[in-house]
Amino acid sequence: MYSGEILKSMKKVEAARAKNVQLEPRRMTAEEKDTLLATYHPDYKQDQFAVLQVGPNKGEKVPTELAALLQANSRVNPDKLDLSKVDYDVDVLVIGGGGAGSSAAIEADEAGAKVMIVTKLRIGDANTMMAEGGIQAADKPNDSPAIHYLDAMGGGHFTNKPELLSKLVLEAPSAIQWLNNLGVEFDKAPDGTMITTHGGGTSRKRMHAAKDYSGAEIMRTLRDEVLNRQIPVVDFTAAIELILDEQGKAAGAVLLNMETQEIKIARAKTVIIATGGAGRLHYQGFPTSNHYGATADGLILGYRAGAKLLYADTLQYHPTGVAYPEQIFGALVTEKVRSVGAMLINSEGEAFMHPLETRDVSAASIIRECSTNGKGVHTGNGGVGVWLDTPMIEMKGGAGTIEKRIPAMMRMFAKYDIDIRKVPILVYPTLHYQNGGLEITPDGMTGIENLFVAGEAVGGIHGRNRLMGNSLLDIIVFGRSAGKNAAAKSHDVKVGELTLSHVKKFAKEMEEAGIHSEIVSPKLLPDYRRPRTTL
Repeated sequence: MYSGEILKSMKKVEAARAKNVQLEPRRMTAEEKDTLLATYHPDYKQDQFAVLQVGPNKGEKVPTELAALLQANSRVNPDKLDLSKVDYDVDVLVIGGGGAGSSAAIEADEAGAKVMIVTKLRIGDANTMMAEGGIQAADKPNDSPAIHYLDAMGGGHFTNKPELLSKLVLEAPSAIQWLNNLGVEFDKAPDGTMITTHGGGTSRKRMHAAKDYSGAEIMRTLRDEVLNRQIPVVDFTAAIELILDEQGKAAGAVLLNMETQEIKIARAKTVIIATGGAGRLHYQGFPTSNHYGATADGLILGYRAGAKLLYADTLQYHPTGVAYPEQIFGALVTEKVRSVGAMLINSEGEAFMHPLETRDVSAASIIRECSTNGKGVHTGNGGVGVWLDTPMIEMKGGAGTIEKRIPAMMRMFAKYDIDIRKVPILVYPTLHYQNGGLEITPDGMTGIENLFVAGEAVGGIHGRNRLMGNSLLDIIVFGRSAGKNAAAKSHDVKVGELTLSHVKKFAKEMEEAGIHSEIVSPKLLPDYRRPRTTL
């Protein structure tokens, strides 16, 4: 379990627990938050960003790792592909098999469209599956979409696109009912009322959960619905380039079979990008809570085709990723652990912040304790973290609360002989969410006609910081919307000649800007192979 310096620090936490459990740390002022973020949050490290030299966002900054992929070479040679040989011909092509893609496919199918999902891993291999804490919706008597809107707008630093946020909060209650009717097993009281809790930055208890398996339960249900409807799913097949028609409208995608390396052509009247996040790019060297395929594919495909990015320079570093043991370094420790009573404690046993500040403020506070304040706990493997004092949960909520409310957390740590009911756990920020993405209108369409986006690949819904529970919500609200609107749009579309002229145009723009890259994109999968050494 714990030993050495870790054990020594843990004793201080135990000694201070009775006092700390009675504390109600004060909330930071707006000025304090601004100073903290500017000093410690990774988004403010100017040397970690590059200015784009080509494309619709030319002159704007993005993380250096993303810039390298946006300004890279296509995986396809337009002169060597025969686009007249069409392997798949559908009304709606959904790229991505997570919660957003599945929701879109279900609604497109419901609307009578011929729909197909292509996903580079398997349906359900997505960040949706990894989400734990819950999904927000203002459906209780003391709450309202207006209050939900204000919470999310404040959490996003007032940079959220109002029309997108309005759609998110207004359609949240019906999204919960839709999921409930599909069979999601939400936590409920004996009378059937849904149990709700607080999340960071929320002024009301509106977090609906399925213990701490919320994303997995939602994804299980959506996947079953897709399969029950017999919607075609092409697994282990990545979209490596969008296809436009001669008028510049989205008209399909070039696909790569990840196992056989065969190239396939999919023609579609409308296309929905639902490829998720970018955690596996490991911005600034951070660990990630993301699934294996989160490599920003949708952003690269959309950008090369001419779709604009919004807030691509802002990422969410979840404040509580696992810092120890190293076998699960970076894995998500859901915010729900703090929602049900745990507090963040430094190496000296001090509660240094309110447990439910917004995620960016919480992450920056932890980084401050571990750097400038010198009050982090060194884990012995080069890492550092602070304590999340989980035994507080049962001091506040009674014996059995942890097993009842956060069983996944209890089991994850139990594999390494850490009983979170009895001892605290070590955490440090982990790369968690792509706040920015492709810019859309409220109907889900980009600036490229017939190209829709849903889920984490969208920018603007959450502004520059997302509140807990609004990502599982947006994949449902905007996934369903994209599916309905793409299906409706497909009725009036006559697909023209398929072209990859935009790929040639982008390559020419790179050449004129003096960009000579050895990189091909999208990346598709991370590469963790160690360089070979000669003996």
